[in-house]
Amino acid sequence: MEPSKPGFGDEKRSDNDNRKAQPSVESSKMGPVTPMKKSWKQRWNARQLSKTMTACICLAMIAGTMLVGFSWGGWVTGGTAQKTASTMANDAVVQRLSAICVAQFQQDPAKTEKLAELQSISSYQRGNYVKDQGWSIMPGEEESDTKVATACGKSLAVLE
Repeated sequence: MEPSKPGFGDEKRSDNDNRKAQPSVESSKMGPVTPMKKSWKQRWNARQLSKTMTACICLAMIAGTMLVGFSWGGWVTGGTAQKTASTMANDAVVQRLSAICVAQFQQDPAKTEKLAELQSISSYQRGNYVKDQGWSIMPGEEESDTKVATACGKSLAVLE
């Protein structure tokens, strides 16, 4: 058997030895010690995200940015921009051609009677009336455009 070494478990200490852990009178009255609750910032700083969670957060942020951009940000796709540009160009052409139509009306010798007749008919028939009179036929063309005739009818209806 091996002889016991001093300073280990078989050593006897005196009662007044301060190395012994004895609870003090004050700590026994307070009850068990509860750890302090960590603050939100401490918990946030201690959190470590996995690669999967980081990738999911990035994808969610990309999707959210796209959603906000296309909904409220005014973003459009190439096809939508092309359709909008085409519509705006057609409307501009119709507006310019309707001005020529009004000028052709002004050259008509019986314009006063025809204007009174145009203003007396309903608004959805004015385009056909202008088309029948031939005012909406542009120089160099054989027939008139319905959109030009309708726009010309609207313009002529407000004339006095």
